[in-house]
Amino acid sequence: MADKEKKTTVVTKPAEVKKSPSKEGVKVNMDKKKTPENPSKPEIVVNVNATSSKPNEKPPVKGKPGTVSKNGVDRQASADGIKLALGSDAADYESKIMKWDTSPVNRENKMPVPTVMVETVEHETPGTEKSKGKTNTGVNESKKMPTVMVETVEHETPGTEKSKGKTNTGVNESKKRVTPSMAEKIKAELKNSDQERSKSKSAISSETVRGSSTPTSKGSSILDQLAAMGNSDDKKTLSPSLLRLYIDEMDQNGQVCIRDFLRHLKRTGLRPFKDPRLVGLMNNLSNDPSGLLTINSEIGCKKFMDVESFIEATSPVAYLLNKALSSNLIIPEFADFCKEIATIYKKLLPVKGGLNAQYIPQLARVNPDFLGISICTVDGQRFNIGDTDIPFCIQSCSKALNYAISTAELGPKKVHQHLGKEPSGIGFNQISLDKNGLPHNPMINPGAISCCSVLKTGMSLDDRFDYTIGEYKKMAGNEFVGFSNATFLSEKSCADQNFAIGYFLKEHGVFPEGTNLKQTLDLYFQLCSVEATAESASVIAATLANGGVCPTTQVSCITPDAVRNTLSLMYSCGMYDYSGEWAFEVGLPGKSGVAGSIFIVVPNLMGICVWSPPLDALGNSYRGIQFAKMLCQRFSFHQYDCISGGVGHKIDPRRYQTSETKESQIVNMLFAASASDSVLLQKYLQTGVDFNMPDYDGRTALHLAVCGGNMAVVRFLVDKAKCNINPLDRWNSTPLDDGYKYEQADIIAYMEKKGGVKGEVLLLAASKQY
Repeated sequence: MADKEKKTTVVTKPAEVKKSPSKEGVKVNMDKKKTPENPSKPEIVVNVNATSSKPNEKPPVKGKPGTVSKNGVDRQASADGIKLALGSDAADYESKIMKWDTSPVNRENKMPVPTVMVETVEHETPGTEKSKGKTNTGVNESKKMPTVMVETVEHETPGTEKSKGKTNTGVNESKKRVTPSMAEKIKAELKNSDQERSKSKSAISSETVRGSSTPTSKGSSILDQLAAMGNSDDKKTLSPSLLRLYIDEMDQNGQVCIRDFLRHLKRTGLRPFKDPRLVGLMNNLSNDPSGLLTINSEIGCKKFMDVESFIEATSPVAYLLNKALSSNLIIPEFADFCKEIATIYKKLLPVKGGLNAQYIPQLARVNPDFLGISICTVDGQRFNIGDTDIPFCIQSCSKALNYAISTAELGPKKVHQHLGKEPSGIGFNQISLDKNGLPHNPMINPGAISCCSVLKTGMSLDDRFDYTIGEYKKMAGNEFVGFSNATFLSEKSCADQNFAIGYFLKEHGVFPEGTNLKQTLDLYFQLCSVEATAESASVIAATLANGGVCPTTQVSCITPDAVRNTLSLMYSCGMYDYSGEWAFEVGLPGKSGVAGSIFIVVPNLMGICVWSPPLDALGNSYRGIQFAKMLCQRFSFHQYDCISGGVGHKIDPRRYQTSETKESQIVNMLFAASASDSVLLQKYLQTGVDFNMPDYDGRTALHLAVCGGNMAVVRFLVDKAKCNINPLDRWNSTPLDDGYKYEQADIIAYMEKKGGVKGEVLLLAASKQY
């Protein structure tokens, strides 16, 4: 229902005044009385009792000149009396009146004759009773905000200018206002337009402009202070725009909802309970008073936390949190990317083909139905699907790691004195040398055995193994890296071919001088028997993708030059006799193992481990090869996808979906508001989009959300995005006008509570101001 307003203004004829009353003798009394005709309708009687400076002059009597009531105005009331009635707003009154002018009836004091305007307002709100006949008088006798409007009457005197002006004043002694009057809103706008006062009352004026009827919460005031300090880009403090997402609007103290915070953090791909970078944060969020226990689920977290404590808890990792929650990680829309990977996984589940490795008994017994896919980006975003927590032996995948460790320690020149760099074109366990009398490359058995011969040659066998497996753990971010003694013994018991390769290399002088062949082969078998899970193996691959720096611990494990050389050989030689076709079809560095795993590296983006035990005829995981093909058919990961424009059907997850033109950003945001797409709206908020941007018709996201009738989206735009609640469109309509147009009763009540007004009210206020 529409608001109703009624104004009654009575101005009596001027009465001659011989002398103005003194300041001390002016008294304004405002009383409510009931008229005999209508007992329910109050009458506002304003008595201005002026004591004359003459000692023998009698005070005026009601009903005669010198009094002000419903039917009369006292012309003897001076401007000082009005100031007294206005109280603290007298200075504002003087600042808004353009100029005092002389009048025919008051030439001695050179003041205009004031007129008291009595305003009767009817308020009607959906779901409430009408408030009729209550007159705003400037005294707050209830929770209403009354108003006194004082108008100066124009008098033109020869030699003087016209004096014009209106002022709108009110006295509010209560802490809350149920329905602010129209005059109070206009007064708030006038005050906020004054630059001098806005500096000292910025926190209050921000709420007054919005017409909010609720006090500013503790959390909101802190956010406003942070925003005023301009530290939204501060790497040591969580952005205020992000903090607003987690402030509980229902809590008067403005506490942070930890559940919402963790839910949004998980959506970015980070794992708050397992990421080593977030261990300190999770301890701070723990219910344990000592903060020393690492929690593994939301059960051990606090439900709420005050803003100051939350800012302090997040400050050590604020840079990471700001980057993640603002969708600025390497894959900004990680959830969408994961959906695509899950689709590929579902397609692979029914695929059958290949056999487990038969020449090692322990590998032949593994369940062939196992399938796991794990992804770790260079920013530490994680995704796991399938059997990703079951340990398996990395087997030949260790060859790439051993080469990286040895070249990082000794340099490529010294390492390549004992092995080559060329693809072999033959089986991985064949006895052969290249034209230089060296093993072809470190990714097949002869080259891998030769590489083990240069690893920490001055140490004992046990120390060499401990050192190497320690490097593996560093690359895995201290996640699971184990050892299968059963596999080691099983492999050693059937290693005649590898012993033959070893003696062949020794015969041709491939090993460094003084090499113990038996210890070198034992080290080779041991490193092939190292266990990992798909999860931990993906972190190892991501370390290679990140230039040798572990994404989850930020520890430098391998030098960048060693990583470059390793990836080059993985690209050309890592998939045995399938390496050439792999480079053609997939176009990524990769390394396979006979246990069914494939390490896939997307440089500067992610590491992937896919594990499925059955092997094809060339010794590579059957379903692992299928996954790699489907991956690069769907995503532009091939090394040369960037060259031609013929891959437009592929998805590049590295592309920021929010890096769009301003025009398209406005369109997408408005479509999201109209369609009640809260996920997309939240994403825009996290990236710092201005929700007050209108379209060519001046329509904002709040206009469309109100038209759609979705209360949750409206609350999000007002409470979280801090949208201007009263924007005017091309037709001078505000969101509240749309609420009335489409009869959205609950939204109307909410908008009015938050200070929403109609467009005609804003125009009226503007006309009075100017």
